[in-house]
Amino acid sequence: MNNAVTNNAVWHAATPAQQGIWVLDKDERLRPTYLIPTVLEFTGQIDNAILAESAGHALNRHPALRSRFRLDLGTQRVEYRTDGPPGEVGFIDAQADGWSADELDRLVGVLCWTPFDLAEEAQARGEVIKVDDTTTLLVLTMHHISFDGWSRHLLVNEIIAGYQALRRGEALDPTPSAHPAGLVGPPPADVTAQRVAEAVDRLRGAPLTVTLPYDRCPAPGESSVLGANLSIELDEELTGKVMAVAAQEGSTPFMTAVALLAGTLSRYSGQRDFLFAFGWPGREDPATADAIGMFMSTLVLRVGLDETTTWRELVRNARIGALEAFMDCDVPLEPIATALNPGRHVIWPPLTPVLVNVDDLPLELPVAPGVTCRYRLDGPVHTKYDLDLFVRSDDGEHGSRLTLAIDYPTDLFDAATIETLLSGLRRSAVDLAYSTEEPCCARPADS
Repeated sequence: MNNAVTNNAVWHAATPAQQGIWVLDKDERLRPTYLIPTVLEFTGQIDNAILAESAGHALNRHPALRSRFRLDLGTQRVEYRTDGPPGEVGFIDAQADGWSADELDRLVGVLCWTPFDLAEEAQARGEVIKVDDTTTLLVLTMHHISFDGWSRHLLVNEIIAGYQALRRGEALDPTPSAHPAGLVGPPPADVTAQRVAEAVDRLRGAPLTVTLPYDRCPAPGESSVLGANLSIELDEELTGKVMAVAAQEGSTPFMTAVALLAGTLSRYSGQRDFLFAFGWPGREDPATADAIGMFMSTLVLRVGLDETTTWRELVRNARIGALEAFMDCDVPLEPIATALNPGRHVIWPPLTPVLVNVDDLPLELPVAPGVTCRYRLDGPVHTKYDLDLFVRSDDGEHGSRLTLAIDYPTDLFDAATIETLLSGLRRSAVDLAYSTEEPCCARPADS
């Protein structure tokens, strides 16, 4: 691919989050954790050429996806330009070429997890793969330095809408999308310093670790980021009762998951004060709602309990902790982490080894009559946190169901240990639903 860029490009200052990712991308062990692969499986009679055209148009339309990054040695500033060519969308006819299922899986793995050269390559690429007459894969890989979870929804929806338009014989809109540099700017330095000090006060005194049931403890920086995923689903009755209590306290599924995790870990270890990280979309400005780029940030919430805290009170505490963190959504995490933990290694997650997030990927996307699209989530897991808890809510025939899923590094945990932790989370959900006014620590996690 020709990745040359013109000599008269405008260089834009990277955001604090992008600067941090640029540094961490230099660590070979962590590089896969900053890739955002998306594998879409289309079922039905799909026109592969039109799909590739729509995907290629989308990758070209968004300046963020054409970003190249550098460190300006004079200013010691990470910056980027967007005048280079977009990433390519290729096509492979695996059916005609006789690819076996194992070969196809290996190919998808290579496409998903091959790192980008941040200086020379566009931060997005795609491949359309015809598996058979009624199955096509679209493999998209983006780098987190230019892309986030919100952007994934936007990009996938745009590709599907473009496919539908091309099938109707309509031309695609060539208008470039908004440039991310024109949508966000740094707050005044004095305001940032004051807000950082307030956030530090909120978090000061909390343990900077979480007592987890590790099976192994490799030396810092030596454990692999390769992991696995296990999950449990709460049935409609239990989900309904859990969320009824949550609604009484104004708590979302995310806040409820925070409460369940804190209560469960406290039962196992006796820890009473927790810091959990979570991703924030960073789309407060309406102008960013439809923009593709890297706008998200990592926030840290604090949730605590004592021997007398009931499940209802813990849900309330989790809500308060989340709302306090939301108020700091525009405060960079790095200066907070530096103030609270000045000796930490830059490649470690700041302040906590635990992440809690919402899984909001749609189960299925309509494309055309007789054609559907779904996300394939059966690939390898890479995680830089010691424990990632994801909560998902899906509507069923008789009500909603909550799913609690854990991504974990296999260097640190055995599957049986995570299964026990998930069982503890289920037990906590039962107690929250049926023993709401009982202290969380009144019974052990495995009772």
